[in-house]
Amino acid sequence: MWLARTPSRHWIFLIGTFALFMPSMSCSYPTVVGSIAESNPGTHFLWIAIILLVAKLSNLVVRYGQPPVLGELLVGVLFGNLSLAGFHFFEPIRQDLIIRFLAELGVVILLFQVGLESNVKKMLRVGPRAFLVAWIGVLVPFFLGTAIVGPFLLPSLSFHAHLFLGAILTATSVGITARVFQDVGQLQTPEAQIVLGAAVIDDVLGLTILAVVKAIVESGKVSFIEIGLITAKAVLFVSSAIIIGQTLAVTLGQLFSKINPGIGMKFILAVSFGLFFAYLAESIGLAPIVGAFAAGLVLEPVHFSHFDAPTIVEDIEESVKDAGPELKKAVSNVLDSLSRSHIQDLIRPLSYFLVPIFFVLTGMEVRLETLCNLPILLLTLAVAVVAFGGKIVAGLVAGRVNKAIIGWGMVPRGEVGLIFAAMGKSMGVVSDEIFSMIVMVIMLTTIVPPPILSFLLQRKNRLNSQSRNFLSSI
Repeated sequence: MWLARTPSRHWIFLIGTFALFMPSMSCSYPTVVGSIAESNPGTHFLWIAIILLVAKLSNLVVRYGQPPVLGELLVGVLFGNLSLAGFHFFEPIRQDLIIRFLAELGVVILLFQVGLESNVKKMLRVGPRAFLVAWIGVLVPFFLGTAIVGPFLLPSLSFHAHLFLGAILTATSVGITARVFQDVGQLQTPEAQIVLGAAVIDDVLGLTILAVVKAIVESGKVSFIEIGLITAKAVLFVSSAIIIGQTLAVTLGQLFSKINPGIGMKFILAVSFGLFFAYLAESIGLAPIVGAFAAGLVLEPVHFSHFDAPTIVEDIEESVKDAGPELKKAVSNVLDSLSRSHIQDLIRPLSYFLVPIFFVLTGMEVRLETLCNLPILLLTLAVAVVAFGGKIVAGLVAGRVNKAIIGWGMVPRGEVGLIFAAMGKSMGVVSDEIFSMIVMVIMLTTIVPPPILSFLLQRKNRLNSQSRNFLSSI
């Protein structure tokens, strides 16, 4: 709304100010590309400010019924490809280690936030279906990539490259899908719980496959003992995080509340808990986002019962202390809900700061020049069809829910697929040209699903609303 009311002269002023700083920024390219020690801190501040402001302006897509994450990804695609038009201003962001660190921290915070808003009991109720969806969503893409796409579309590549392609196609980015569910307020639905549960299992299975493929490439053979150890570590970590974490959270809550029961301590304890679990996950070879999500699942309002209540709760309680019993009861229900969601409310401003950086940087990985090569373009589209179809079929085994939402929710590869592809490139199995093709496929599977998933969720809401209205009219 602000955008529509802003006079044209204000836009001229903003653009002119931006252009004024561009020459000085251009001179700082070498320091940004160099080590952190040689870089100018002010440069990082400017990059962060630009990313956040433009990412927020990109949320105009919300007016057209699309999730904000789509706008952030598209901004990244724009930033990353302006160099094709001779505009290199944003290029240093790619090599900025501080921006990359903030992006990694952003996706960890996002998964921690999603874990906080998820419910373990609800996820256990959909556990068998989530497990089945995850297995189909891993095995089908891996088979298609290794046995179909590789030999028939990329016959010149080695079998090791075909294995890596299959492993890359198994990935599912829970961060992007979770953001879409979060944006439309559907995190508590059975579809969201199945997708989130399946995505966590998918990460475990996908990382296991990646570890096996890596072992085959490095040694030419693989030990079944190693496969068993990798799988056992993953299962043990997730189960231990939920079981042991419950007791640990209670103990830490009581201990730190005695030191300081204020809101600041409550915030630090929650964030530190999420980061610690992310570290534990990475230390045993799992993705940090798995640990962050597990930490969010563990934390519950009862773990912070020894801390001070939110100030607004105390103020409202004081203002209605002389009110009638009916009003007090109604207000009490609202305050209980507010207290239960207080940790999510504390974490939300942190996610506003960090999460857009991750999605913009992810979008910047898209290289549009690869589309100029017709054979590569056709190959990209063919592999993309397999990438989409291999995940969509997973929704068919989800049971009595909206299968299309489940299937499309499993499609995004995002950061997980990029990690897999980068590993293949670093090991020399994947060439630069094929890497660009894979990145394009990953980005197509990242950018296309959010608007489709958002449309399916909104249509489901409309149908449910119409059904309720019809039943109430009878």
